[in-house]
Amino acid sequence: MKPLKLKIKLLSLFCFVITSGFCYAQQGNVTINQDKNIPTLLSLKKQINSSENDSERYRIQIYSGNRAKAESTQTEFTNLFPDWRASIQYETPNFKIWAGNFRTRLEADRALKKIKTEFPTAFIFKPKKSS
Repeated sequence: MKPLKLKIKLLSLFCFVITSGFCYAQQGNVTINQDKNIPTLLSLKKQINSSENDSERYRIQIYSGNRAKAESTQTEFTNLFPDWRASIQYETPNFKIWAGNFRTRLEADRALKKIKTEFPTAFIFKPKKSS
């Protein structure tokens, strides 16, 4: 019977130690003091990162050819689709109209479907990174 009493005493001691640890748990408040410009800096960093990652996105090419037609096509596109920004890019020897800045291929496909109703030669591409 003595071994049983010893086991009970050890088990009781173990339970006491475990429960006493919970009794002395501490709670507190943490105050963070930071410069008031940190949120502004984080916002600028996000803008820089998003502009750096522009080459990772999809675009739609609307037109490739001479400058006069490119400018008129850009105006026409902007009037028809004001939600997507169109820009003129020059790649020797052609001027190109690129539209949108789509994060996913699915997003670009949905836009292309609408754009092709007015510009049937439009297509999706990923611009090459400029070094």
